[in-house]
Amino acid sequence: MRLLPVLKACLTAAALLVAGPALAQNAPVPVRIGVIPVVGAAPVFVANGEGWLKEAGLAPSFTTFESGPNMIQALASGTIDVYVAGIAPLAVARSKNIDVRVVAATAIEEMVFVAGPKLAPYFKDGVSKAEAFKAFRAKEGRAARLATQPPGSVPNTTLQHWLWQVSKTDKADAEIVAMGIDATQQALLAGAVDGASIREPALTIVQTRNPAMKLVATGGEMFPDQPGTVVGVFGAFADKNPQAVEGLVRAVVKAADLLKTDPARAAVPVEQALGKGITDVATIQKALTSPASRFTADPRAIIEATKKMQAYQVSIGTLDKDIPVDGLFVSSFYEKATQR
Repeated sequence: MRLLPVLKACLTAAALLVAGPALAQNAPVPVRIGVIPVVGAAPVFVANGEGWLKEAGLAPSFTTFESGPNMIQALASGTIDVYVAGIAPLAVARSKNIDVRVVAATAIEEMVFVAGPKLAPYFKDGVSKAEAFKAFRAKEGRAARLATQPPGSVPNTTLQHWLWQVSKTDKADAEIVAMGIDATQQALLAGAVDGASIREPALTIVQTRNPAMKLVATGGEMFPDQPGTVVGVFGAFADKNPQAVEGLVRAVVKAADLLKTDPARAAVPVEQALGKGITDVATIQKALTSPASRFTADPRAIIEATKKMQAYQVSIGTLDKDIPVDGLFVSSFYEKATQR
């Protein structure tokens, strides 16, 4: 009879040994996500707010950055696992042997150009964009000051492409001023700059606060099929946690669909992530349905446009050479996540 307690103890221990690995496999995977505070990153905010990241076995933590180039430093130092920002800095990162892989897109054609109250009247019907900038300099005695993010970022690259390649603006007529996202919005509203390349929700916010702000160029006009925000994963994290990455991409796919089908519902978690007490759900919902908001999770949709953007970055000196996109884009996670 005395053997019974011993036998029970042995059986319990054996059960724990068997269950232990299973329990460990089911433990949430910590994932450190770097994001920029723009609507283009909305699929990740929605995926988190709806609980889909948790359902995928992830335990996310978020760090906000002012631009993609700033986030690359954190990626290189190993302080974040996932990058949610513009595609352009990732080519620069790979050129410096930083192993980051684009596993999903989130939005395209995000960047638009807005003219402030002083510059806006020069953009008239029948007047080319280059002529508008030239007329501004002739009248004001200086070049128009245009705010955007740092060199190497999507906003900066897109603005330069629109100015010099699309509208053929004389470089003497426009001065590019690099600053952070929040600073760009504040400078535009304060009149410290004459125009800016911005994304949502900044577009909705500045036009609501000052109707004299004029949308001069859409994302498609500035850079056709403009590649925007993406989900990039640090190579070491992806290799160690392939199921976690697949779950992340599946959650982003669901979120992108919700943003298209039910923006009112999607606006709630996006406002919680972006609002910071300076805006409300109604404003965010308007931003989600604006011309500057086009959501897609398919990374294959931006491969060709990314090649063109890289080529332009090389031409303006923000990228040393073209980086093969075969190593940059890994679409297998998206393809598996969308299998029906």
